[in-house]
Amino acid sequence: MAQGFTPIVEFYGANAALLNQRLMHWSHTDAAGIETDRLELTLNIEGLEGLPSLSGKIGLRVGYQETGLVEKGEFVVTQRTPVLFPMRLMIVATAAPFSEVDKSGYRQRRSASHGPTTLGALFRQLVSRHGFSPRVAPALDGIAIAHIDQSNESDMAFITRLAKRYNAVTKPFNELYVLAEAGQAKSLSGQLLPPVKLSVTEDNRPGEHAFITAKLDEKSRSKYMGSRVSWWDAAAGKQRVVQVGIAPFKTLRQRCQNEAEARAVAEGELRRVGREGLKLQIDCPGNPLLAAEGLLVLDETWPSYMQGRWSITKVTHVGDPATGYRSSIMAAGLAS
Repeated sequence: MAQGFTPIVEFYGANAALLNQRLMHWSHTDAAGIETDRLELTLNIEGLEGLPSLSGKIGLRVGYQETGLVEKGEFVVTQRTPVLFPMRLMIVATAAPFSEVDKSGYRQRRSASHGPTTLGALFRQLVSRHGFSPRVAPALDGIAIAHIDQSNESDMAFITRLAKRYNAVTKPFNELYVLAEAGQAKSLSGQLLPPVKLSVTEDNRPGEHAFITAKLDEKSRSKYMGSRVSWWDAAAGKQRVVQVGIAPFKTLRQRCQNEAEARAVAEGELRRVGREGLKLQIDCPGNPLLAAEGLLVLDETWPSYMQGRWSITKVTHVGDPATGYRSSIMAAGLAS
């Protein structure tokens, strides 16, 4: 998707007219895992009688006049902070399913035992009872789970832990909840998106529209090149171990029910270690296709040690009269 030069932010749903007319500043944080997507707005409320109630769902679309808008989901206002002189209203909103009311008890802590089942079946069971429509990647659907315990944790936390165990990612988006392979370019709606490619211009300097800056953190490079997981062999009456990769091995504390489950967990952990070995932070021109759990590709215009595929863990889009439309990316390295 080519980038234009005229950024547009558009709200729809409840209070759309007020937000579109009086918006001064906005930021949208799209995060992975259990961190809730967040929308922060600043409105000019000069001349308004009282504070607007801002009830109902707020929808957000972002993009450029030259290339069109991209859907970013729906949000519910959770905080209003009025400021006097000048008259401003600061608003915080979170992804629609995660409002303070939480009628379905999605964030309520629970304890339960599950299995035998499959990863796809358990995911569908957990998210369906909260009113979501589940979407599961075929490669993950049939992974066998002999037994797993949910121990004093919310369904949100349990789903995230379960996905991480098998090198997968989960994300709610409006009425959908997606379970996908890490690093696969899946949009939150379950539709396939192309990887987002970034290039550095020859005249890369502050003040230019296309200015990009980046910082690479190598301190977190993993010291492990393999993983080791134990499982209980009931027929032989003893514990066995599955290893993948090469030494040095990372030994996981959890014990699996069978060899197949242990191997799936060990392979997932090895892929996770390779993916999280490097951390990258980028500040670049606003790109509405950048999303948490999406795929970022840095081309040959970048230094050789930054080139290649990266998995986006968090992205914050900001629109401001002073700086324009910018995106701040946090990403983890992906093994080839």
